[in-house]
Amino acid sequence: MQFPYKTLMVQGTTSDAGKTTVVAALCRLLARQGVKVVPFKPQNMALNSAVTADSGEIGRAQALQAQAAGIAPHTDMNPVLLKPSSDTGAQIIIHGKAVLDLNARDYHEYKTVAMDAVLESYQRLSTQYGSIIVEGAGSPAEINLRDRDIANMGFAEAVDCPVILVADIDRGGVFAHIIGTLACLSESERARIIGFVINRFRGDISLLESGLTWLAQQTGKPVLAVLPYLHGLHLDAEDAIQTAQVASANLNSAQKFRIVVPVIPRISNHTDFDVLRAHPEVDLQFIGPGQVIPAADLIILPGSKNTRADLEFLRQHGWDAALGRHLRYGGKVIGICGGFQMLGKTIADPDGVEGTSGQSDGLGWFDLHTAIGAEKRLANVSGQCAFSAAAVAVTGYEIHMGISTGTALATPAFYIDGRPEGAISADGQLLGTYLHGLFDHPDACQALLTWAGLGATAGATKVDLSALRETSLDRIADAAQPLMDALLSEKRAFL
Repeated sequence: MQFPYKTLMVQGTTSDAGKTTVVAALCRLLARQGVKVVPFKPQNMALNSAVTADSGEIGRAQALQAQAAGIAPHTDMNPVLLKPSSDTGAQIIIHGKAVLDLNARDYHEYKTVAMDAVLESYQRLSTQYGSIIVEGAGSPAEINLRDRDIANMGFAEAVDCPVILVADIDRGGVFAHIIGTLACLSESERARIIGFVINRFRGDISLLESGLTWLAQQTGKPVLAVLPYLHGLHLDAEDAIQTAQVASANLNSAQKFRIVVPVIPRISNHTDFDVLRAHPEVDLQFIGPGQVIPAADLIILPGSKNTRADLEFLRQHGWDAALGRHLRYGGKVIGICGGFQMLGKTIADPDGVEGTSGQSDGLGWFDLHTAIGAEKRLANVSGQCAFSAAAVAVTGYEIHMGISTGTALATPAFYIDGRPEGAISADGQLLGTYLHGLFDHPDACQALLTWAGLGATAGATKVDLSALRETSLDRIADAAQPLMDALLSEKRAFL
């Protein structure tokens, strides 16, 4: 198949309009036809990230899109990644490596430097791949961010590529979103848009047709496709927690093994829990601000981009007391990355790497002391579960800036490439680790749930998240075939 666009950009009228899945679907469709295709997102802001083949860090959504394209993730696919550490500041990652921390205003000035990195990566990809499918960020209608834009039309103008605009009909106001977005663009930017995609439609398509005709008349641009709302997808979230994304259950929730995850403000890599959401014997609940931690079998403290501030948030909400009660009644607790650090005695950040400099007392359940430093460990790893009598494989990745020491590490949770990693408490109630993705390997997930108390029934169920993800990628690709057909028939001036 000869795809007519060397570079095609997917922008959205809003955040979460479906840009990520449309890009992934197009990558999968092109890869099926033997096209050498690569995803690209110039700038991403997300706390869900992945470690690449070249030992860098990119947004997790781009790793998902790489899987859709059948290639290994690389830092050039997301040359600029912003990881917020507060409401106004973020760690700036360029070509996979953390380079500095900036507040929002200073980053705006830094964008000219960031654009150089974006174009450098884009040029490299252009020489290696036949087609580049680009994902925008947020919306091109954010006029307060238009100056020095590198994420949407600023990039499209720089490389002279066409754009398709995605709008989410499920949230309502889809025609206003499209018309309003066009109104905020310059004449040259509007000319770049070759058509619209209306996403997440459910209902009788005949009731939508008059609106599609009106939209084409008003804008002079076609609706390339109306894509359906797909239930039960298992795809990595770009950033925000989708609390409604739960798998269908085989058991009544009252009979399930209950797992609770407190949602701290700078929660990172909550994709760690995707496989637990999909497990038919597990009821996983995210508990947010103002909510009380309910009775549970297992509580998991997630990763954090600002561990000391999130620990203070946890205490302000009384969740530390709830954790204490949970342990007194025999419950199990797992701490992952920043959550592991919270379980220790002290967390020191003398240089203010994650926020305000200083030291905080941890929850004190592990003899563990953590020092936050400027050097970030990035690695894809594999090994074995130390807490299991059988030889159980585990895989995952490390993304952290802290170094922990203490006697708790003498009883590791895992052996990674032959070295001890993490900790298990003497009473067997606490497990801590720096390993993200620890549940992704089916055998490791089974072993961890058995350790946590699910019991023999856990042996009857193994969830293969990679297989579920592959099935979901195929589903979104199949649903997006009308869009591909329209693109193949709508060859325009941008070649």
